[in-house]
Formats: sequence, structure tokens, C-alpha cells
Amino acid sequence: QVQVVESGGGLVQAGGSLRLSCTASGRTFPNYVMGWFRQAPGQEREFVSATTWSGESTYYADSVKGRFTISRDNAKNTAYLQMNNLKPEDTAVYLCAVDGEFNSGGGYYYPTFWGQGTQVTVSS
Repeated sequence: QVQVVESGGGLVQAGGSLRLSCTASGRTFPNYVMGWFRQAPGQEREFVSATTWSGESTYYADSVKGRFTISRDNAKNTAYLQMNNLKPEDTAVYLCAVDGEFNSGGGYYYPTFWGQGTQVTVSS
């Protein structure tokens, strides 16, 4: 079993920045994908970003392109989501996802493992 733990959420003013971290532990698999989703109250879960083990293939939702950057440190089994120029509409619970089926060109990712989520709140 794989455990996925996020951290780094919080309250920030519009225009500010946050960096989320996600660490996978337990029985991890080689070359696994890591990514982020978010879910705001009353809304569907949105696929935000994901990256392959090598970082060669990466996806960003249109809503975050140019503002968010995903990266990973494979030695630490950790992925990061650097979020800049945050907007009130970025307010959501951000969930880390690990492994599963990912297609950057098709814009989809079906994770195998999920974290519990970390709250990001952006005030106007």
C-alpha cells in the first residue's frame, strides 16, 4: 500500500504564492506519475497538473498555465506544486495523486492512490 501526504496549504491574499508538497511512502512503483487535482465546494474535481517520473511529460490545466509549476524530487518520492499569482478562484482542497494512467496530450489522469488533501484559500 502507498501512503500519500500533502502539506503546504494555507491562507494567502490574491497575487500571493504557495508551494504544496506531496510525499509518497510505502510500496511505491518505478516510474510512477505524480499529480495534483483540486476540488472546490459544490464543484467537480479538477485535474490541475501531473508529471511523469522523468519530467519529460507534463500537463497543466488551462486555468493554471503560466502560474503553477509542478516538479518532483524522485530521491525523496516528493512532488511539488509551486503556485504563483494566486486568485480567489484557486481556492479549493488540493489533492495529490500518485501512479495510475496519465496522458498529457489527452489531458487525462486516472490515479491509483490519493492523498487526503490540503486546503488552499485565496482571499480577495
